[in-house]
Amino acid sequence: MIVYVTKRLVIGLVTLLLASVVVFGVLEILPGDPARIMLGMNAGPDALEALRQEMGLNQPAPVRFFQWLAGLVTGDLGRSYTYSSPVIDLVQERLVVSLPLALISLFLSTAIAIPVGVFAASRSGKLSDTLTMGTAQIGIALPNFWLALLLVYVFAVGLRVLPAGGFPGWADPVEAIKSLILPSISLALPQAAILARVTRSAMVETLGEDFIRTARAKGLPRRKVLWRHALRNAMIPVLTILGLQFSFLLAGTIIIENVFYLPGLGRLIFQAINQRDLIVVEGVVMLLVASLILINLAVDICYAIVDPRLRIGR
Repeated sequence: MIVYVTKRLVIGLVTLLLASVVVFGVLEILPGDPARIMLGMNAGPDALEALRQEMGLNQPAPVRFFQWLAGLVTGDLGRSYTYSSPVIDLVQERLVVSLPLALISLFLSTAIAIPVGVFAASRSGKLSDTLTMGTAQIGIALPNFWLALLLVYVFAVGLRVLPAGGFPGWADPVEAIKSLILPSISLALPQAAILARVTRSAMVETLGEDFIRTARAKGLPRRKVLWRHALRNAMIPVLTILGLQFSFLLAGTIIIENVFYLPGLGRLIFQAINQRDLIVVEGVVMLLVASLILINLAVDICYAIVDPRLRIGR
């Protein structure tokens, strides 16, 4: 188990280093002068040069890359020139919105998808299976921003039971959670549709295995065969999708946060790109990459827990 986790850690560190090179390189080749965008087209040469020097843009790209990388290692993500604040402070302010939103969405997605997938697999080939997977296919095809607008129209404009947007802060937890319900549903339903189809496919394959027939031959109850034996052995592809979904929910909420005017990480990245605040973009993207690697590591450890063969290197 220790060797297995160590290998995954080494792979994660190498991936993080390669990602830092890609992120820095992509932002370097983007057109436009950050100093001119920040000061405006009418800024004088002296002001532009002073700002470039303050931002370090007058130094060679390799020097700036290694300075930025050294800052990442020590936890210093730099200072935003737009907000005049350390990037890590901006991330902490926005994470109190994005992280609960991602966790609530993941919980809703999992709570819906796994029972639906198990139900469909247990009735494979029947009308109920066809209807369930057809509904899931519709859920996959629906854009989450369109679903978000529909939910706002029904529950905020029509019924007036939930807020249409904004975030009041965690001083009032009830209002804060209410403001995250519609965004969470908008994110969770399409992801639940994907996860339900994966769960159903994995369960159908597992239900055809010899050990399932043996469990049935021993007279075990159908529910016990499904949930204790079949589902556990079908969890590896499900865990893979869960890890990817959490990463997507944490990093891919730009559209939803803009629809609901939520001050989260997605909206911060969107605003930083518009303002060419490269320090913010680089820092936030690298934090999201690091979170993705940590989540994948957690998923790999869950693999080893679910499948003992991985712990002994098979």
